[in-house]
Amino acid sequence: MGRGRVELKRIENKINRQVTFAKRRNGLLKKAYELSVLCDAEVALIIFSNRGKLYEFCSTNCMAKTLEKYQKASFSGPNQAVIKRQEDEMVQRSRNEYINLKNHVADLQKMQRNFLGDDLEGLEIEALHALEEKLDYSLKQIRSTRTQQMWTQLKNLQEDGRQLSAQNRELMKRLDELNPMGAWEQAAVHANLLGYDNQDQLQNPQVKHFFHPLECEPTLQIGFHPDQMAGSSVTTYMPANWLP
Repeated sequence: MGRGRVELKRIENKINRQVTFAKRRNGLLKKAYELSVLCDAEVALIIFSNRGKLYEFCSTNCMAKTLEKYQKASFSGPNQAVIKRQEDEMVQRSRNEYINLKNHVADLQKMQRNFLGDDLEGLEIEALHALEEKLDYSLKQIRSTRTQQMWTQLKNLQEDGRQLSAQNRELMKRLDELNPMGAWEQAAVHANLLGYDNQDQLQNPQVKHFFHPLECEPTLQIGFHPDQMAGSSVTTYMPANWLP
């Protein structure tokens, strides 16, 4: 009485499943070996268990060479034609992109020459008007940026000036603490710092209150005495020793 046909489905019992895997794996490896010997065929067999354990058989000494041969055989024929067509399409897209970029660069160079005032002969009135508006807009932007930078620089200079003034006051305060001076010397130092020309007035402002010039005649006349004036008709006087 023959053995009945085994139903092909997953074995639920874990132990029975492992036993069946081991038996059929060994049988499959044996059949692969027999096929390679009897038919002089190049056979490669790869098996992974449910736990990820690897079992393999290769009729040659190198599994990698057999896999490389498999890849070459798989991607030949119609697949190779598809790859060739895709490569041609990629080359064509690259060529078209290159042509578009080249034309765009040529347009930008022409626009730059137009901005510099060159190659304006072939432009129409509308194009020239549009070019003028672009130049006006660019000029406004440049002036606005320049003004903003000048204001920023001015604010920085003012801030630097305030800091220098504060440092100057602090230094003067320290100098007064370390080396006290008289009032006139301090005034002279301040005059040097402020740039006054007449420092004598700042050094000793009280001198003018104590200085009184001598009272004298408004005019000086050599050889002339007031008591010799007999009347208002006297106009001149000449000493006798001056005569020849």
